[in-house]
Amino acid sequence: MMSFRPPFLAVALGCGLFLLSSVGLHAQQSAPSTPQVQQNDEQDPLKRERSDKERFAARKAVRQELKGAYKTWLEQDVAYIISDEERKAFKNLSNDEEREAFIEQFWLRRNPNPDSPENEFREEHYRRIAYANEHFAAGKPGWKTDRGHIYIAFGKPDSIESHPSGGSYQRPMDEGGGETSTFPFETWHYRYIEGIGENIDLEFVDTCMCGDYHFTIDRGEKDALMHVPGMGLTQWEAMGQAKKADRFKGGFENLGTGPLGASQQSKEFDRIELAAKIFAPPPVKFKDLDAFVTEHKVLTGPIFPFDVRTDFIKVTDSTVLVPITVQIKNRDITFETKNGVAMGVVNILGKVTTIMHKTVQTFEDTVSVEQPAELLEKSLDRRSIYWKAVPLPPGLYRLDIAIKDVHNPDHIGIYGRGIEVPKFFDEKLATSTLILADSITPVDSHSIGAGNCVIGNTKVCPRVTPNPATPVNYKRNQNLNFWMQVYNLGIDENSKSNLATVTYQIIDTATSNVVFEKQLESKELGAHSDQLTVEKSLPIAGLQPGKYKVTIKVNDEISKQEIAQSAPFVVE
Repeated sequence: MMSFRPPFLAVALGCGLFLLSSVGLHAQQSAPSTPQVQQNDEQDPLKRERSDKERFAARKAVRQELKGAYKTWLEQDVAYIISDEERKAFKNLSNDEEREAFIEQFWLRRNPNPDSPENEFREEHYRRIAYANEHFAAGKPGWKTDRGHIYIAFGKPDSIESHPSGGSYQRPMDEGGGETSTFPFETWHYRYIEGIGENIDLEFVDTCMCGDYHFTIDRGEKDALMHVPGMGLTQWEAMGQAKKADRFKGGFENLGTGPLGASQQSKEFDRIELAAKIFAPPPVKFKDLDAFVTEHKVLTGPIFPFDVRTDFIKVTDSTVLVPITVQIKNRDITFETKNGVAMGVVNILGKVTTIMHKTVQTFEDTVSVEQPAELLEKSLDRRSIYWKAVPLPPGLYRLDIAIKDVHNPDHIGIYGRGIEVPKFFDEKLATSTLILADSITPVDSHSIGAGNCVIGNTKVCPRVTPNPATPVNYKRNQNLNFWMQVYNLGIDENSKSNLATVTYQIIDTATSNVVFEKQLESKELGAHSDQLTVEKSLPIAGLQPGKYKVTIKVNDEISKQEIAQSAPFVVE
């Protein structure tokens, strides 16, 4: 089976090529000039308003048909684990770059350990597919069989009762008792399946004797003597207290009458419900929050306040990494204390859509905040952050986020705002967002590019304010931490090196005086690269309380371009 494993980020944008057919116009020499122009305008299809049908066809033509690895990924690789909403969103994507970004986020949302460079969920999923293909193939790939479906979706059962050759079978009393012969069959037992229940038994029967075991809710289907008169009788049928023909008088299970027959009939609908849940696509994890971001449902209870920050970091010419930081005050979270530990739990659901309401990214997570019970009161003035990096092509989007206080279900907060992901043009000097952070620390080689607040090989946790224009606060005993990347520096053809100056300043906004300035040569940050990272941690104990801003200026001597970024802050 072909397995599609996307790279970390999309790297190319497909370019649409539109061919316009020319229309030859035959000029009438004898006709007056003005009427001739009017006649040509009427014949020109480019000036004629299109019908609704033509506009629909044009939009459909722009959307590329799923094919190749992307079709395999959707219809084979993740067929049993993708939700209906995700499937619809993926089909609505219009180019391969969006699809690769979607696939990357699909796996990231399911990674049980975001701090690990390996995605254990994805590795386990593909292992299950390989196992299914190896063990359950029966004239078709193993992943297409019912056993393969269940194994891929729910993993290895806790136990298997296997009858690979069928043959003599002593029925349990809940199936009517008595002895019969069966087709090959298996019963898989799961002690627990999340969202379905405990002590789940699933039965598969090979009625064709060809190795293709299919799932069944009728435990009588495995009875090879079901339609043979006088054979394979149940206990009550053998005692003359019931007739074999009574098995086929209705009901979903063709089980013979027995001591427990009446109780089993009442459970038939439970088995139907179980089958529906087993084969249903996985639901949206936080369905209650989905209504707030999809339908923009109005809040009716107390508002759960939180702040959101978005940053923009170039990855490729066509892909921008958009770190989304959600900040929540601990005081707004409901804590429950158990065994000396106070815990608050918040569910977070986010969705990124285009201006045409097409979903391109979704993320769902649960954030827990724990404190020793005796320290809870002191921790209430602190803030907790959730960080998610989303790769997006340049363009206009809407970001919607909903959060819920798990220990206070009516406590819900929503956020919705448009974001413009910038385009980084070739040969034009540009920068990322200038981020003022709580701390800037390097990470080990195993954590590069992965984990909470990790950008490249550095952990940068932004300070978040209610809106971008509001300055962040620092105390005088803290360090001012800032991070920014510079893109498209000129490279000298002879020395193969850049030549630019990077100046960072701290400016007192009340007086416009520069209270601190430092200048660096670009070679000090990376001599042979067209991209640089400026990251500094400066003590601010010498600054008087007041309003300031940090400004980073870049002067490129080779391309003769300049650029600057500023961010305000307050010293308390």
